[in-house]
Amino acid sequence: MILLLSGSLRAGSANEALLRTARAVAAQAGVRTLLYDGLGRLPHFNPDDDREPLPAAVAGMRAAIEAADAVLICAPEYAGTLPGAFKNLLDWTVGGTEICDKPVAWVNVAAPGRGEGAEATLRTVLGYTGAAVVEAACVRVPVGHGDAGEDGVVADPEIRRRVGDVVRLLVAAGAGEA
Repeated sequence: MILLLSGSLRAGSANEALLRTARAVAAQAGVRTLLYDGLGRLPHFNPDDDREPLPAAVAGMRAAIEAADAVLICAPEYAGTLPGAFKNLLDWTVGGTEICDKPVAWVNVAAPGRGEGAEATLRTVLGYTGAAVVEAACVRVPVGHGDAGEDGVVADPEIRRRVGDVVRLLVAAGAGEA
């Protein structure tokens, strides 16, 4: 199972559209996914609270990561880095071991020349967590706000092909083939 993590809280974001497309493409290939929807419910990270019993939302997020064979992230860039809410999610993963050695990749949906700060921050934080970044699956697939249909999925065949490549790489990495 691939856990899909959106770094955007905005309904209908291009990041969410990419992950909904990944879910559709994965389903066609018989791959299970879970689109995590708890980003907005996570409490602000406080190291004093990073102990048992964890806040329920944090325990649920960590359980979703633990259950996944791989993780696919799609997050926007705000002010040159990751959005605060998504950085908060990542901060909650540092004290746990759920993401350690887990195959992880990201897709940058921003237009060329944008999003590098978010990618750099992802690389840094995922390094601290011990995640196994699948470099070949970390790609840029520009998605505009109007590219998704009413179902929130992108129909463009080239975008779907590229997302399918990412899914295949993550499945292989999750199976120990990459």
